[in-house]
Amino acid sequence: MQVPESLMANEVVDQGRRRFLTTTTAVVGGVGVVAAAVPFIKSWEPSAKAKAAGAPVTQSLKKIEPGQQLIVAWRSLPVFIVNRSPAQLAALPKQDGRLVDPGSDGASADQQPKYAQNATRSIKPEWLVMIGICTHLGCVPDYVGEMKAEPFDPNWQGGYYCPCHHSRYDMAGRVYQGVPAPKNMAIPPYHFVDDATVQIGVDAEGNA
Repeated sequence: MQVPESLMANEVVDQGRRRFLTTTTAVVGGVGVVAAAVPFIKSWEPSAKAKAAGAPVTQSLKKIEPGQQLIVAWRSLPVFIVNRSPAQLAALPKQDGRLVDPGSDGASADQQPKYAQNATRSIKPEWLVMIGICTHLGCVPDYVGEMKAEPFDPNWQGGYYCPCHHSRYDMAGRVYQGVPAPKNMAIPPYHFVDDATVQIGVDAEGNA
């Protein structure tokens, strides 16, 4: 899968990576949790050279609690892995009227695999696996998982906020209306090795 050309301009990637480097090892808590520390499991990670070449990244999900997010690197891009809580999942269909493309009908093949063309944009409803790049200018949005009024949205139901230019996305990475970002965030190729392990960079059929 290739990231859309609009996200690959040098100045855009540089800006996104700068923000990514400050957040790569962070796990941000979701509902009822402001922040939590879930460390990377180094034994799962390929070498830096292999990652730069686009090698798949295998990650354990065992320590990611409901409402929490883990960030891993794939092809030098941040990939958000979120264990969505039941409350976060229940709020998804309620956001459809506020979104640009709620059904991801306008998604191109390199933005969303066929197995993620559903209401949760995922293989398993509770697990969101998504490239964490804003579709406006390539920044890395903040995960704001708690479902409560925020200064940028009094009806916030959890999701992503890009402080650079105020774009907002819901808990499936679907973009809200009236923001600079033009489309939903991209879903990478991935599959579940088992119930507690995900591999990013290749799907269940072996397609990258």
